[in-house]
Formats: sequence, C-alpha cells, structure tokens
Amino acid sequence: MYGLGILAVQEIIQMAPITTVPRTPDFVRGVINLRGKVIPVVDLRRKFGMEATEDTDQSCIIVVEVGANGQAGTMGVVVDRVAEVLDVAADQIEPAPAFGAAVDTAYILGMGKVGESVIILLDIRRVLADGELAMVRQIGDEE
Repeated sequence: MYGLGILAVQEIIQMAPITTVPRTPDFVRGVINLRGKVIPVVDLRRKFGMEATEDTDQSCIIVVEVGANGQAGTMGVVVDRVAEVLDVAADQIEPAPAFGAAVDTAYILGMGKVGESVIILLDIRRVLADGELAMVRQIGDEE
C-alpha cells in the first residue's frame, strides 16, 4: 500500500480512455483528455517493476502536480484503487529503510505506521527521475 501527500493530489478520477503514445517507456500508459487538457499518464505498477494487471472498476487515475527543473506540471498516475484518505501524524512516520546502494529509495518520503500496517509514503515528484519526468511532461505537451 502506498500513500501520497494530499497537497500534490489535484483530483482522483475514474479510469478514462488512455491514448497510447508510440515509442514511450512501458510505464507510460499514454495520455488522457481531462477537460480539454492533455495529461500524460504513468502506471505505478509498471514503474515499480510490478506485474501489470488489467484495469478493474476500482482502478483510477490520481491527477497530481509534479515539478522538474523549477517547472510545475500535471500528470496522472494509474493505481489499483484508492482505499481512503488518512491523516498520518509525524510520530507515525519513520525514515525509509536502507537497502544498500543497489536500491534507490529517494522517492520514498518515509514509512507510515497505521495500526498494524505499513504504508510506503511516496514523494510523487521523485517517483520519476528528472529525465523521465521531463520526457513524460513532453509527451503531454506534444499531444
């Protein structure tokens, strides 16, 4: 289970038709038309190296504000479902564990302890490396 900072989230929408864009990395699902604006869409399962799954009636797109090189932009991230909105207190958050140099954890803000569960808190601005983020934003600009 993953969590995003609420300030980065603009809205959560139902799955919409996604237009694929040729010659993009497999984690880029394509683009959507959101009220007349073309928004690039990234699949977090694919980005994190997880097995891709079919979209379900619970799958949705979280529209987030991201920034690269001082420029803000909007993109969508496909998720399996949105469970709930939680208020995780600072004393319930621990730093990301160290996995060694082979594992990049720069995109993890921390580990939220909620009851008996652990939620990986993502820094959505860092989920994509700067070059990847610039490429994804360019896809939206070109369409």
